Parts: sequence; structure tokens; C-alpha cells
Amino acid sequence: MSAKLNHILVIQTAFIGDVILATALVEKIHASFPSAKIDLLVRKGNEALLKKHPFLNEILIWDKKGSKYKNLFQILQQIRKSKYDAVINTQRFGSTGFLTALSGAKIKSGFTKNPFSFGFTHSYTHEIGNGTHEVERNQQLIESFTTADLAKPKLYPSENDFAFIKQFTHSPFITISPTSVWFTKQYPAEKWAEFIDMVPSDLTIFLLGGPDDSIKNEELIALSKSNTPKNLAGKLSFLQSAALLSKSKLNYVNDSGPLHLCSAMNAPVASLFCSTIPQFGFTPLSDENTVIETRKNLECRPCGIHGKNECPQRHFDCAYTINKQQLMDPLISRISES
Repeated sequence: MSAKLNHILVIQTAFIGDVILATALVEKIHASFPSAKIDLLVRKGNEALLKKHPFLNEILIWDKKGSKYKNLFQILQQIRKSKYDAVINTQRFGSTGFLTALSGAKIKSGFTKNPFSFGFTHSYTHEIGNGTHEVERNQQLIESFTTADLAKPKLYPSENDFAFIKQFTHSPFITISPTSVWFTKQYPAEKWAEFIDMVPSDLTIFLLGGPDDSIKNEELIALSKSNTPKNLAGKLSFLQSAALLSKSKLNYVNDSGPLHLCSAMNAPVASLFCSTIPQFGFTPLSDENTVIETRKNLECRPCGIHGKNECPQRHFDCAYTINKQQLMDPLISRISES
């Protein structure tokens, strides 16, 4: 381990799930340097995930929508004034590489795929597809000054967040986060409905999501015949959702942000991988987790690292060949443990 570091910046300005996974770095750095000030740079909107985080000194916010590059230069000025001992960049895009290379930090750590990696003091390969988890890939970035043991992501809902969700936890329940930004990462609504109708009636079903997901959740409810889920989309904050997931009998998610919320809360989870595959390294890290994917050998799967807006082959077999019993089995197992 190198000399003591007093002020460290972690950069992750991508999406919600990416920020959640980056919190594992915060956990690891704090464990190695308990008195260090740790800052985290995120895109505007994701700061709500980190409200009252006990190990974060400051949350820097980059507004990417309004005057993106003007705001980028303002962030650079803020970074340089802070005189960081280390800047840890978890991204492979030029804008954050620019911030890292020009940060003035003693240690500038990032991935070789970043176009500004020539300006880093430490650079590491980022390989997707070999089964290495993204948390492991990220923790390469701090291996020169921390220990080898792996930290997990973690979020910290407040007492008020847990108090708010008590209204939903009087009886046993499961949650389903049925939507995704990407069509091919999203298990079809009619297939969700088939599963919902198999769930025992003594379990309440909550459908989660953001405000934009409410209409899709209502459409799913309309497809359900014997069970009527309750739509909580847009009614909970990020941290309230995290608190609710931690109290659920089981949480059903796609390969998307809610999966990582479960990891950060060590909440029991069943994750569905449609067009993407677990080998990409974004599987759940909860102690109780099940990965669900098609049992059919499809030459077209995966069709890309990220999701797509439609199935390139028009059949979407990677989703439609996942059957309802595959979803039911982990729930039966959880019920039998109670």
C-alpha cells in the first residue's frame, strides 16, 4: 500500500446501476483510509442515490443536459481547486478521461480504453465477456493502494426511508421491476402476467419503477387475471425503493438498475437476462440470488453488450423462451425456507 491519501475523487457519470456499482470503491477506499475525504462525481439526477452517505465528503454533479461542455469545464476547475491526491475514473469515455488527465492529482487511475489514458498514472484493461464482474474490474483501479479483498456496493437509506415504506410491509410481499430502458433487456409484459397469476394470493405484489414506468405497469396489471399487483412506480425515491427491496420476500428484476439496488442492499433477487448474458459481469451480488435465462441455445444471443430497441431477429426468443416456472422456482424455494 502506498503513502497515505487524504482526498480522493471517484468518477462515475453514467447511469444509476453504474453509480451503485461504483459505491463498492467508496467502501473499499474508506476501509483502507478511514480518515480520507472521498468525493464522488455523478451526472445530475443520480445524486439522490447518495443522500447522507456516511463515507462521502462531497457529491460533485455534472449537468449533462444543459450546456454540457460548459459545465464540464466548470467541473474541471472545481476538481483542480480541490487538489486531489487520487482521481479514480471508472469510465471509458473521453469527457471523464479529460477530467482525470487534467485533474492535477498525484494518482490518476482509469482504463486503457479511455482515449485520455495516456495522461493517467495508472491504467488497466477492461474486458467484458470473460465472467469478471464489473465490481472486480473497477477495483483494479485502486489495487495499487488498497488491499486485495473485494468490497461490495452499498447504499444507505435513512431511518425516514425505512419509516416511509412500513406502510407496505405489514404482510409478506414480493416486488417486480418489470421495465428497462432497453426493449431487449425487458421481459415481456404478457410473460410477467403469466408469472403474476401463479404467485400465491397471500403474497402482495408491488410493481416498482420510475415515474415514466407507471403507464407500462398499469398495462401489465390489466393483463393479470387472478392477481392484482399494486403499482408503486414513481411513488418511491431511490433510497425508499432500496429500503423496500431489502424487506421483500424476493425481488424480480431485469438486467437493469434495480438489480444493482438489490446488490447494494443484499436483498434477495431473481434476475432475468434476456438479450444480455451473465458473463458480461453485471450479475447480482446479493447472498440470495438466482440468475434466470433461456435454456435454449440461441446463436443470436447475446446480440450486443447493451440492450437494443428491438430484437434484430424479430422473434425475441431470448425472452419468450424463459418460462414462468423458471420464475416460480426461486419463489417456491424462498417460501419453503420461511
